[in-house]
Amino acid sequence: MALLIVRLLYAFVCIGATAAFCFSESSAAPQVVSAHQVPAFFVITTLALSILVVDVLLPRKRVEVISVIYFGLLIGILLAHLLNLALGPMFSSLGSDGKNFQAGITMLTLLMLPYLCITFMMQTKDQFRFVIPYVEFQRELKGGRPMVLDSSALIDGRISDIIETHVVDAQLIVPQYILQEIQDIADSHDKVRRTRGRRGLDILKKLQQDPKVEVKVVETDSGKGKSVDQRLIETCKSFNGRLVTNDLNLNKLASIQGIQVINLNDVANALKPRFIPGEAVRIRVIKEGEGYNQGVGYLDDGTMVVVEAGSKEVGNDVDTVVTSVLQNSAGRMLFCRLADAK
Repeated sequence: MALLIVRLLYAFVCIGATAAFCFSESSAAPQVVSAHQVPAFFVITTLALSILVVDVLLPRKRVEVISVIYFGLLIGILLAHLLNLALGPMFSSLGSDGKNFQAGITMLTLLMLPYLCITFMMQTKDQFRFVIPYVEFQRELKGGRPMVLDSSALIDGRISDIIETHVVDAQLIVPQYILQEIQDIADSHDKVRRTRGRRGLDILKKLQQDPKVEVKVVETDSGKGKSVDQRLIETCKSFNGRLVTNDLNLNKLASIQGIQVINLNDVANALKPRFIPGEAVRIRVIKEGEGYNQGVGYLDDGTMVVVEAGSKEVGNDVDTVVTSVLQNSAGRMLFCRLADAK
């Protein structure tokens, strides 16, 4: 929204400044020839507003520097001033016509360069840490801290299923050496390893094509003499990220060094059903069910429990045994029988 406001303000300023320049009698170029004032107005306005088209067509900009609007405005004006100083001798050699052109170029650069600097920094503020003595503006990451994937997480493939649930909106980072490791596995002479490597590459490609998540393959230092695990830990520290892995030893090593780890096996265990067939559950039968001789109760979390032959136990607490669990996108339902039923 803030970016849209800046674009609208820029458009209004361009139109107003161009109109004042072309039609004002006190303009620095009063004789842009009256017959050519209107064409000049449209030409200059079109040129000034064309930068909006470029800005909209290139929404994802990458840069290693971030600042605030003040710094963007300051840098833009400085660049415009330096550009006009550099072009000044060329225009002065053209006489009075050159002064008119120089005035127009000065206005265009003062409009375009500050706008470019401001919008460029606004759209890239999540990728940089801008440091001034005694002041530090830390990057704001979309959806939280990034997640660094290792080879085991990619080969496992469940990370793709998690992304499909819209639970994760953080940036996914794949270091170049992890990509090389998976490539080496895919080129292995062993059929099983080759299949696992190709699966990892397919999962990475699927993630890159998913519009719900941003995947970034990053170049890192060579790290000669260091293991892949240690390089992963250094990458997590560099990006202030969380490590996603299935490797138990890497999990322990990263945790010791203060890295937050997301183990996909732990995630799967956290989401597994609380009840399994054969487990005893005590439930209060609230009402009769839709099926013949069924009773219905609810767990504390709202899960519906259907008790076979429980219609006669409405209003009573009964001991039951889980016979099956039904779970889908709509929720979870337990089917039980009375514990004393044969």
